[in-house]
Amino acid sequence: MKIKVFIKPNAKKNEVLPQSDGSYIVRVAAPAVDGKANAKLVEVLAEHFGKSKSSVVLTVGTRGRNKIIEIF
Repeated sequence: MKIKVFIKPNAKKNEVLPQSDGSYIVRVAAPAVDGKANAKLVEVLAEHFGKSKSSVVLTVGTRGRNKIIEIF
């Protein structure tokens, strides 16, 4: 399954907000420095979907806020 994600780093808490168009807004408490926000994004999405971290792969958007995530 592929999903579109808009990430908001430096949030007060980690949270996944589904949107009406099928995409997600994900707030993470990690800063957007040295890939910390991306790593936390993978962790938060894995927990939300009940999967392991290794089954959540960031495929597009490693440096931007708009990302495409593939979940196996």
